[in-house]
Order: sequence, then C-alpha cells, then structure tokens
Amino acid sequence: MRHILLTALGALLLAQSPELKAQHSNETLLVRQPTLSKTHIAFTYGGDLWIANRDGSQPRRLTVAPGTESGPLFSPDGQTIAFTGTYDGNADIYTISINGGEPKRVTWHPSADVVRSWSPDGKHLLFTSTANSTTPRYPKLFTVSLNGELPQELPIIMSGNWASYSPDGQTIAYTTITDAFNTWKRYRGGMTTPIRLVNTKTMDSELIPHVNASDVQPVWIGSKVYFLSDRNRIMNVFEFDRSTKQVKQITHYTDYDVKTLTGNGSELVFEYAGRLHTLEPASGKATPVPISISPEILALRPTWKNVSNMIRNASLSPSGVRVAIEARGDIYTVPAKKGDWRNLTHSDGTHDRDPIWSPKGDKIAYVSDASGEYQLHLVDQKGEKEPEVISLGEPSFYRLTEFSPDGKKILYQDKKLNLWYMDLSAKKPVKVATDTYGPSTNLEGHFSPDGKWIVYSEKQVNYLNTVFLHEIATGKATAITDGKSDAGNAVFSRDGKYVFFTASTNTGTTVSGLDMSAYDRRVTSNMYVVVLNAKDPSPFAPESDEEKVSDSEKGNDEKKADEKKSDKKDDSKKDKKSDAAKKDEPKKDEPTPKVVVDLEGIGQRILALPIPAAALGTLAVADGGKLFYVNYGDAVTAPSLNRFDLKERKSEPFLPGVAGYTLSADGKKLLYFSGSSNVGIVDVGGKVNPGDGKVDASGLQALVDPRHEWKQMIDEFWRIERDYFYVPNMHGADWKGVKEKYAKFLPYVAHRSDLNYLIGEMMGEMVVGHNYVSGGDFPEVKPIQIGLLGADYETDNGYYRFKKVYNGENWNPNLKAPLTQPGVTVKAGEYLIAVNGRPLRATDNVYSFFENLVGKQVVLKVNSKPSESGARTVTVVPIANETGLRQMDWVEGNRRKVDAATGGKVAYVYLPNTGSDGYTFFNRYYYSQLDKDAVIIDERFNGGGFVADYIIDMLNRPLLSYWNGREGKSFTSPAASIYGPKVMIVNEYAGSGGDALPNFFRRRNLGTIIGKRTWGGLVGISGYPSLIDGGSVTSPSFGIYSPDGKWEVENIGVAPDIEVEMTPKDTQNGKDPQLEKAIETVLDQLKKNPVKRLEAPAPDNRARD
Repeated sequence: MRHILLTALGALLLAQSPELKAQHSNETLLVRQPTLSKTHIAFTYGGDLWIANRDGSQPRRLTVAPGTESGPLFSPDGQTIAFTGTYDGNADIYTISINGGEPKRVTWHPSADVVRSWSPDGKHLLFTSTANSTTPRYPKLFTVSLNGELPQELPIIMSGNWASYSPDGQTIAYTTITDAFNTWKRYRGGMTTPIRLVNTKTMDSELIPHVNASDVQPVWIGSKVYFLSDRNRIMNVFEFDRSTKQVKQITHYTDYDVKTLTGNGSELVFEYAGRLHTLEPASGKATPVPISISPEILALRPTWKNVSNMIRNASLSPSGVRVAIEARGDIYTVPAKKGDWRNLTHSDGTHDRDPIWSPKGDKIAYVSDASGEYQLHLVDQKGEKEPEVISLGEPSFYRLTEFSPDGKKILYQDKKLNLWYMDLSAKKPVKVATDTYGPSTNLEGHFSPDGKWIVYSEKQVNYLNTVFLHEIATGKATAITDGKSDAGNAVFSRDGKYVFFTASTNTGTTVSGLDMSAYDRRVTSNMYVVVLNAKDPSPFAPESDEEKVSDSEKGNDEKKADEKKSDKKDDSKKDKKSDAAKKDEPKKDEPTPKVVVDLEGIGQRILALPIPAAALGTLAVADGGKLFYVNYGDAVTAPSLNRFDLKERKSEPFLPGVAGYTLSADGKKLLYFSGSSNVGIVDVGGKVNPGDGKVDASGLQALVDPRHEWKQMIDEFWRIERDYFYVPNMHGADWKGVKEKYAKFLPYVAHRSDLNYLIGEMMGEMVVGHNYVSGGDFPEVKPIQIGLLGADYETDNGYYRFKKVYNGENWNPNLKAPLTQPGVTVKAGEYLIAVNGRPLRATDNVYSFFENLVGKQVVLKVNSKPSESGARTVTVVPIANETGLRQMDWVEGNRRKVDAATGGKVAYVYLPNTGSDGYTFFNRYYYSQLDKDAVIIDERFNGGGFVADYIIDMLNRPLLSYWNGREGKSFTSPAASIYGPKVMIVNEYAGSGGDALPNFFRRRNLGTIIGKRTWGGLVGISGYPSLIDGGSVTSPSFGIYSPDGKWEVENIGVAPDIEVEMTPKDTQNGKDPQLEKAIETVLDQLKKNPVKRLEAPAPDNRARD
C-alpha cells in the first residue's frame, strides 16, 4: 500500500509540472547555464563545462580541472567558448575551443572577473569586475581582447551582473545594480534590477519599462531585447521592442523560475526545471533539449577522507585516558597516548553530534539525526553494540551538556531556549528552565556532586542573567543572585559546599549584541563564591601564623597531645605501606558528597574571590580545589586559561591562548582546545606549556559517500530553516511542499556547488533576505594570489604607464600604498618598463606579471619616458587587495568636494558599513569636523553589520549650554556634536544595518534623505549548526517591526525624501548627482536655519547687586 501511495504522489507532482516528466529514462537534470551556437549547445554540469549537439546528443566534457566553470558563452562564429573559471582560487575569464584542449586565460586581476558577452565581431569580451570599484559591493563593466591585454573600463559608474552587446556593437544592455534574489525570490526591495540600454559613444540611455521587480540577463536579437523578469512572481522570458517601447511576456511558467537566458543572434536558450530549452522568439515556442550524462563521475565515488581538521566537540573519559570526538558527523574515541582511534558510529549519511562521556566510563551519549530528527543515543565506549535511542522531545536541535555524577541523568538544551534533563531510567525529559530572549541562549546548567541540584543562569526581562538553584526533587528554582548584576558561569565545587560564578555591573549598553553602542565598552566581571550551608565557614576565613611552643616550655598535657600525634604519624606510615601493598586491588568508589543548601539568607553568604576584574568566564572546578576559568582578554590581550588555588588563595596563568576546555569526571585531567582542531590532555596540577599533552588525531578518517551526505545535508538544511526562522509560518511558504518540490533534483546533484544551488533555490521560496548558503567540501584548489600596486594603468607608445597612483595612508597597516612608500615615490605619468627583470609591453597583461608575488619584494624598472634608457629601479611589496586604497581616495575626494562647495561649512562623513569599519569611520570623520555647521552622512554601499544606534544618538545631540572661561573660546555641552542641518545619502546597495540607519535617522527626524531606495534586508542572523561537511547555511532568526507594531523595511527598503538617479551621462568625469544634490540641499537648509555661535554675555556684577 505504501508503494501505491508514493507512486500516486509522484504522478500528481508530474501532472502539475509536465516539464519534469523525463523524456528519456536516463535523462539528466540540473544541467545549467546553457549557451547556443548554430550547431552545438554548451552548458555546465557537476562543476564542469560540457558541449553537445543541438539536439542534446553526444554530450562530452570539455574541462576537468579541480576548480569550477560557469557562464559559458559561444563566440559569434561558434568555434570558441568563453567562460569564467576558478582554477587558481580566483574567478577569471578563459576561452576554450569547442574541440577541447587547454583553456586559455584572458584575465588575471584578483577580483572576480565574470564574462557577460562577446563583441559582435568576436574580438573582445565584455565582462564585469570589481577591479576598479571603491567597494566590493558593486562591479563595473570592462572589455578585454582575446589576447588578454590590459582590460578597458567602460565609462559607466557601476553595473550589475548582466550585460550584452547589440548586434551593431553600439549599444549595451545592462543591469544597473547586482542581483539581490539569488536566494530571495519575489524580491521587492530597492535592488530590484532595471535594465538600461546605453550608447557607448554618446552615453545616452533608456530604461526598459520597469516595475518593482527584478529584470535580468538581457539578450539582443535584432532590435529587440529579451530578458528574464519576475514581475509576475515567477521568472519568465520577456521581450522589449525598442521601436514600440512595449514589453511582452513570452513564456508563462508558474512553478519553477526560468534561469540563464542566452542567445545566438536568432534563437534563445534557457534553463527551466533543471532542463535546457531552446526558444524560437517569433512564435514563443520552447523546445526541451534532453541531456543524458553517465553518472560515473569522480566526485560521486565514496572515498576515505581525513577528518582531523573537522573536530567540533570533544569530551574526556572519566580518567582522561581517551577523548570522545565529533568529526564529520561521526563519533570517535582517540587515546591520550597509546592505542588507536576508533569510530563508534560509522554513520554514513547521518549527523552525530555533541559526545559526552558517562562518569563510569561505560557509555558515551550523543545526539543523532539517524531517525530524521535529532534524538539521544547512548553507545558503549567501544561501539560494539547498537546504541540505545531515547527521544529528547519535540523535533528540534539539541546540545548535550553533561551527565549527572551518578550517570542517571543528562542535562541538555534545545533550540527553543529550554534547559532540560533526561531521566535515563524513565526515559522522560524534565524541563528545568526557559530563557527570556532569543534567538540563542546561554542557558547552560551543571549538576551538583550529589546530583540533586542544578545550578544555571537565566536572562531576566532586564537583560541581565541571574543565577538559580533548581532542586530536582521538588522542581523548585530559587534565585541566589539579586538581579542587579549580570551573573553567570555558575558551577558547584567538587565537595558540594560552594557555587562559584561571575558577575558584572558594567554591562550597560552591551546587553544587546546587536547595538553599535556596545562597541568599545569593555565589560569586566568579578568572581564570586556562595557558601551553600549556613553552618560552613567562609573559604576565605581569616588566617593567622602563630609561633609553636618548644618542648621544654610545654606542660604535661601538651606533651601527651604531641605523643598522640606522633602515634598517628606512625600509623599513617603503616597505612601508606599498606596502601602500597593494596595497589593492585580494585579501587572503591569515593563517597558522594552530601550537598546541603540553606536558601534562607544565601545572599549574605556570597563572597568575592581575590581575582582581578576582567572578562572572565567558563568556570570549572578540578580535583584539589583548583578553580579553572578563562580570561577572554580584550582588543590587545589574547584569551588565556587560568587556575585559582582555593587553598593558596591565589591565581596564576595555566595555558595562554586557550579559551576552550573541559575536565574529566574525576577532575584530575583537563582537555584543552587550541586552534581550529587541536586538542591536548594535561594534568590539572603542576606547570603546563602550550602544546603539552597533544592528542594525535591526525589519522582520523571517514568513508564519505557524497550522495548520502548530500541527502542528509538537504534534510538538515530544511530542518534548520524550519526551526530557526524567526516566524513559524515560514512567510506563508508550504515548507514541506518546498522540500518535495526540490528533493526530486537531488539524484542529479553531481558536485558540491550543485547542492548549494539546490539549497539556495529552496531558500528563495521563503522570500526573505540574509538567507545564505556557503562552503562545503569542494575539490581543493591551490590559490595563487596576484599582487597589486595600488594604481590605474594605461598603455602608451607600446608600454604601460601609471595613469593614477593611490596614496592610501602609509601609517595605517591596512592602507599601505606600495608605490608611495618612502624611497619609492612612483608618480602618475611614469612608465612601468619591467617587473623583476621581465620586460613589460602593452601587448602583455600587467597583472600576469605579479602572479604569486603578494607580500614579496619585487623590483620594478620605471621611467619618465617610454624607454629602457634612463630607467631607474625601485623595490616594492605588492598587496593582495587595493579596494581600501580606492575607497579612501573616493572618500577623501568627496570630503574635499563638500568642503570646497560649502566654503568649509559642511562636514562629510562616509560609513562603509555599520560594523567596526563604520564605527571607526564615524569616529574619525565626524569628531574631526566638529567645527562645521552641518553634516552630510554618506551611507551609500553600506554593507550593514549592527544597528548603528550609537551613530543615531551622536547625531541627535542638541545644544544644551555654553561654557565660558577667562581665556580661550567658549565651549558647549555636549561638545562632541554638529548642531546644524543633517543630510543622509543612500542608495540601492545600502542594506541590513544600512537599512536600519536611514530608517532610524528618519524616525528621529534628523534630516533629509537623498538618493535611491535601500536594499530592504532588515532581518537578522545569529549562530546555526554547521552542515556535516563544514558547509554553512543561515536562517533569519529575528525580524524588525516598528514602534507602532507593524513589520517594516524587510523586502521594502527605505525610500529617500529626494530621489536622484545615477545615469551614465550624468556621471561622466567624476560627477556625482546624489552628492551634488546633498550639497545643494544642506546649503539651502543652512541658509534658512543658520547655526549661531553665541559669545559669552557681559560679566555679571553679582557682588554689587
């Protein structure tokens, strides 16, 4: 019956989408990015470039390099294919004959060079690159000859991802901004891409009639431009007739988006539902092109892989002789010294996580999604038996914390902010607490030594954590801190007499990690101890050294006492001899400490430890009363693991550079984490040096079947989105239906990039920003960096000439300009004659001469004339990225423009993002211009980061008072403020935190906003479980709504008060219409409301009055 139901479901799905019905039983889907000639069709599959006959027959692979190939385009004569390849760790343009052979490299710049079109004569390629951009957030258009000479930048201020030549080569159709919908379908924010047609000689242009939708991938056929658009929700092919100015829909698909539209001058080809189709423009008839490729592809073979660099979690055995490790979805144990590692789970296609070793050493617990949802598994320490499986509760993501000391309970957390313990005998989960705020929680608890109490900290409504004691017998929780400090990291002492914790009273504005106002606020904590039993003394009771009385002065009673002590010492020696004789006898279990908690008056039994205040955390108590903790340091000081000796009452460094560690159950061994995947086991006493006790896990291996892993990762990604998305309705998407819709393509995934593409397509159905997929186990490609000199080039008289040299800031390590270093001083207009003795000529590509030279000394031969004669040599050190130099040049140029145009009255402040760079830029440029009357805040291309409440607060500081002294000028309160008009410039690339900034700027009525509507991506992402092969996905876990209770900005953006377009013609020769409008606006506002600076009034005569 089950088989019948599945068959019926499959028939229903095929009936809804007839295009998915395979025309041939062995047809391959997920063939992508087609291009068409008169005789062939080329496409990508499995990360490689393929070619077939026009009917799809006889497909053959053209490339086999470890890197990936994308975006193939046939030359006009159909004999050559241009494509973008990532062979050396960077995206560059290559060409290859349709007959195969070695690809020929065309570009070398370290920015991503992506081919977009052939020139009609077949001599040049049109491509996009961020090579000369002032930020990596937007590309520009370039042309390059097939010989790979110096690419020529087109005089278009910025472009998007797509461009193509008209048949006469006079006009280019291009998208003006980059796509925002790769994982965001039905996107409607400020980056909905229009298509502009520009005459490359006159710079006159027109827009294809645009609605608030994404129009992409323009292709010319005659005087008509064909393109893809989701203006009717699903991407389809549309036609724009230049003569009638009308737009017409050509295809009418309603389920899957049309992808990758290209043409050959008379026909079109596109990708839809994983299959290639040709399209006859006049009739609108689409014809599927079936492709059948043998599944015997190298990337699909099961292979043994070393997984030692993928260690994620680890737990010590009770005595510290072995360590349980999670790596690539399996659970291993590795010996501290002798023996071999063993794989306990061998769970191909299953993700096993979070191993913890039981106190008795017989079992290891972990969570596994073997059933399709994460459950608790308990396996014997050698992995010889089938694991015991226990449900942890409703479907969710779980993290195990620890066993109870008697091994009968396990403490764990779920994604839903809950702390639980599992009663292993009853197989029943018991909820301990629920945290107050999401999207993540630090609600981590610890058992008391007798297993009857749990100590944990829970965030309260005031955003501060409070330490609680939970009594297991009654289920009652009692706060033991007063809520006036941020208390946490609580642990019991091993004898059960104390609870140690940290607490801070200067968390202040750092209580939300989302706010920029948390920056530069060094939060420090002190260490405290709670005496649980009211009858126990303080561990820091006063001590006093007293002189011993000599025997001659002792009385008879004292002598008798000494004799008894001597007898005891003799007995002790006998006992030690007896112990030695019993060395081989089985050890008896130590008695379980009895924990007595007197809750009444417990707050008065909280004492401070003599440990200096710092960023303290991650406490654990080892054998011998040794309290371990991490000092997380600050911007200057690295983290370190420290040890406090309760008996000696002093602290000392234990292991520098270590922030992660755990203890064995007996408290005698410590496991530390160093670097990404290095672990070591050391004794808790004595001196330890970095690297001591290193555990050799270098041989860890797993048999990896890509198909099994890929299926598991699709399932896990689907569950991550289900559980972490900020609203449970998935924005109205039928999330189960989405899985069914795309899971049918999984059998055709042939490369890790295919899996990421498929995940991205599923993400897109949620219609939300900040949904990203990245990484994973890709074939290894050795990166070869290209060195840069921080310059623009041109060719003249057969040589390269420096067109512009960027100064940067040589005092700033991040903005060093190679050509302006002392002793180098290369100037614009000089010629570059040779590089490391190799003559450089105009027919060469200058960037190819700097392969693998980043950070290395390079000898340049330069001259003031195009000749070898009279040339001088200079030694420079090329850099890997010069975008920062270009950005600083643009920013300083804008500042000078504003200063000159306003007579020095207006400040200019650029904000590249709302993260650390934006914070630094604001502090540097705003406060250095406090002498100005007004300010222009430019947040175009703002990459977001955090909520810039700090910047909004600083801009919203009205004048409160003047202060006068006998000498010097009067000053103001607040002093650090510009009191006059404020204007903000925005554009389509400003997003996330760059959306919030203008939104709050408007909400505070701070001034006028000028430019274009912003991106509209104002949801947030936090931490997520990694995928089994190291790949990552996000799921927006919090979203914004306004003070009046309405969702805002997301998928909308922030519209300007004054919209200013940036057309090609209006932006020639460095013109910036948006900046010019901002200057005009702020000057007009200053004229209407000039800033007045008052002189001090006449002195009072109070002594006479």
